[in-house]
Order: sequence, then structure tokens, then C-alpha cells
Amino acid sequence: KYYPPDFDPAKIPKLKLPKDRQYVVRLMAPFNMRCKTCGEYIYKGKKFNARKETVQNEVYLGLPIFRFYIKCTRCLAEITFKTDPENTDYTMEHGATRNFQAEKLLEEEEKRMQKEREEEELNNPMKVLENRTKDSKLEMEVLENLQELKELNQRQAHVDFEAMLKQYKEFEEEQRRKEQE
Repeated sequence: KYYPPDFDPAKIPKLKLPKDRQYVVRLMAPFNMRCKTCGEYIYKGKKFNARKETVQNEVYLGLPIFRFYIKCTRCLAEITFKTDPENTDYTMEHGATRNFQAEKLLEEEEKRMQKEREEEELNNPMKVLENRTKDSKLEMEVLENLQELKELNQRQAHVDFEAMLKQYKEFEEEQRRKEQE
């Protein structure tokens, strides 16, 4: 392209685009869900043409939160969900229900147990000592179990296959002699 010497890009008028502009994007369903109107299951990884918009007045640590609009594959009901950068996940808004997630529940339970333990340790120094001894005992048990497994593997590694084959051949020959008799 040719730019004349007196060209000034500041003189080009800017487009006045609305802040809540929607874009059409291609995305996959981020989790398993079930449509509330027809009961259709939509599995994780199903591809959709979706409308994407930036959620107004919602930001997490400077990251914008996006809302996605998809349509059910059977009844064409609108389903919306938005990003949840705080938990590195998505939250369901309406149109469908999110199916059960065992992994998420386990992680939440572990976090809760860890938090309880830390709070207990802050208040009680004896509990800190008890937890340390429990952890060290558990670590010792794990090391002992590993050592036992290593020993078992070493015993199985020293199997003499030649002797086993020789013994099997002798057994077969003995059976043949008995059959001939």
C-alpha cells in the first residue's frame, strides 16, 4: 500500500463499537450438562457455534469474565454459562444443569480438611507435634512398603527359566512313559 508523506493516522475516525458487543465463536462444551427444557444430555467436548460477550462490571484480578450463549442440540433452548477465572472453571447460569463432578468435590473436601488442620495447628502447638509424628510414621510405612515391593520384584527377577523348562520336559516324558505302559 502507498502512504503519502503527509499521511496522519490520528485523523482517521475511530469506530464507536459498543462495550457489550457479541462475537460468534466456535467452542466446545466445557463440562457435561443436561438441558432443563428437554432433558437432552450435552457432553463435554461437543462443538457449538456460540455468542460470546464480555460481562459488564465483573472482573477478577483484571481478567475479564466472558459469557457464552449456546443452543441445545435437540430443542434449541438457549443455555448460558460464563468463565470463572478464580476457580479456573466455568459456572452455569441458566438453561441447563451441570452434571455431577466427583473430582471437584474431592478437591473441595481436601482443601477443607487442610484448612481445618492448619487452624487447629495455629491454636494448639501439641497438635502440630502430633501431626508431625503422624506424618513421619506414615512416611516410614510408605518407605517400608516400597522396600518390600522392591524385594518381591527382585525375588521374581531371579527365576531360572531354563530349570523350569527342563523340569517341565521331564514331567512330560514321565507322562508319556505312563501312557505307553
